[in-house]
Amino acid sequence: MRRASPYSYAVIERLLREHFPFPRRLLQLHALLLTSGALLPDPERSAATITAFPYNCLAHAHLRVPSASSSSPPSAPLRLFSAMLARGARPNRHSFPSLLKSASASASASGSAAAAGALHAQCLRRGLAADRFVACSLVSAYGRTGRPARDARKVFDEMEGSPDLAACNALLDALCLAGDLEAAETFFRRMAARDAVSWTTLVSGLSRGGRHRCALEVFRGFLLENNMGRRLGEATLVSVLSACANLDGAEGLAAGVAVHAYLVRHELDLTAFLGTAVVDMYGKHGRLGCCRSAFDAVHKKEVCTWNALLSALANHGMETEALVKFDIMRAEDFLPNQITFLALLTACARAGLVEVGLYWFEAMVAEYKVTPLMVHYGCFVDLLGRDGRFVEAIQVIERMPFVPDASVLGALLGACKLHGNMELAVEIGQKLIALGPQQSGRYVTIRNVYLEDGNWHAGARMGEVMQEVGIKKTVGQSSVVLHGTVIP
Repeated sequence: MRRASPYSYAVIERLLREHFPFPRRLLQLHALLLTSGALLPDPERSAATITAFPYNCLAHAHLRVPSASSSSPPSAPLRLFSAMLARGARPNRHSFPSLLKSASASASASGSAAAAGALHAQCLRRGLAADRFVACSLVSAYGRTGRPARDARKVFDEMEGSPDLAACNALLDALCLAGDLEAAETFFRRMAARDAVSWTTLVSGLSRGGRHRCALEVFRGFLLENNMGRRLGEATLVSVLSACANLDGAEGLAAGVAVHAYLVRHELDLTAFLGTAVVDMYGKHGRLGCCRSAFDAVHKKEVCTWNALLSALANHGMETEALVKFDIMRAEDFLPNQITFLALLTACARAGLVEVGLYWFEAMVAEYKVTPLMVHYGCFVDLLGRDGRFVEAIQVIERMPFVPDASVLGALLGACKLHGNMELAVEIGQKLIALGPQQSGRYVTIRNVYLEDGNWHAGARMGEVMQEVGIKKTVGQSSVVLHGTVIP
């Protein structure tokens, strides 16, 4: 026989209202309500007297507490929704935003899209899809789940009246996440009003899509459109610094230095988020002195801050310093992650520290429980190949849990050229061509291998093959920046 809960519905609502500002307390209260049976269906209680408030409140609490630091899984709000329906409570306009955010946070893209679609159907069934608050959440959810941008656009177009700024920003974000950057730029230009979120969204989307110069142009437009007296937000600054970091040449560095000067001039603190962006920007451009200074200026460092410094040192000839900094990082109780170990293995490979690199690759899996990615295996193969241990390198490739890509095979090809293993180099080169038959660099690499081995006939034949399939060698280009303008 079901034991009655000692908590009345009025008591539950009062407790939730009192502790709403403290999400961790709400999660503790949720556990108490579950163990007491207060949230189970009660046939003796009229469904009309049960409101959605407790379920909405608890769902919101689960989203406010990061799942990495609590026992709250991303699907908890969806399970609360099922319990709400089972108990007869009617979802309202405050129910679905938390549910849609939870659905879009699913680890599986297909699962999150299916959950968002099911929740959309629930909104339509209950006549809530036209609500501006719910519709805006639907647009954001479709953007995050990887669904085509037309799904988010359809919800946006069906909103009653003129969409407000929040809805426009949600659709802009959905277009950027879907990679439809031309549509995003067109929609941005047509927006009746724009705020810092609008500009930051477009800058971030363009940078993610590899259009870093366009991202900088948009940022300059932000500065010119009556925003000179307004403090730039952290998210905006991080987005533009990312674009500066990934834009090759003097233009990217000059823009990055200007953004850093803005931070200094306005005495903005280098938080872990913002400081990491500055460190990464200087690191990508090889300015290690500025990189170290920016790192030291970050008061509350996170693992990502250390990773930016380690990557900069490993990729610009300071491999020994990278290893020393890694030891300091561990001594300060920072837990290395996949990016940390990539920087570490890169440093070991470039410094020729084979045994050190092999030790840390094994420790990464056995001691730190970090799952190696393709790039880690590429470093591992590079370590073995540089030491001439081709048999072991091939064994590693054969035992990988996935098919090797160009980075892994390219690492082995480089080692073959280094040690003069021409037979294996040709074999690996043929596999690389199969992976990317239209990439001229791979044909040129194999041709050079033949020529270095003195096989002039095979080298000439490779050039003929390129002509037969219509592949041309990529022509080198250079440019200069004059008064902020790139001149080819």
